[in-house]
Amino acid sequence: MIRFKYDLNQDVVELQASNWSGLERVFVNGQMVSHKLNFKPQSEHTIQLKDGAPCKFELLIDPQTDELMCRIDKQHTLVASLKQGKENLLASRRYLQHSVIAVSLLCVFALYLN
Repeated sequence: MIRFKYDLNQDVVELQASNWSGLERVFVNGQMVSHKLNFKPQSEHTIQLKDGAPCKFELLIDPQTDELMCRIDKQHTLVASLKQGKENLLASRRYLQHSVIAVSLLCVFALYLN
């Protein structure tokens, strides 16, 4: 799970994205306001903040650096550009792979005991 969190004036906004299931969710002050399934290298969520201002989240992979980037626009103006490096993506994938292997081994062991 990849998370980008940002304090946007009076709102705390967070974008969560799973590189395994493709589920993306946007939260404002802890409440989910948008979600979708996405398996493309780029995604966009447009929401409305408490003050009525439109806010756009753009999730993409920078082709030059292979970093995952979350751009946050408020009222059509770039407010933040948050990045997570390739190491974080690789660590997340390794954790997922190890979890799948562990569960598979447990299933095989359980079948062997029966």
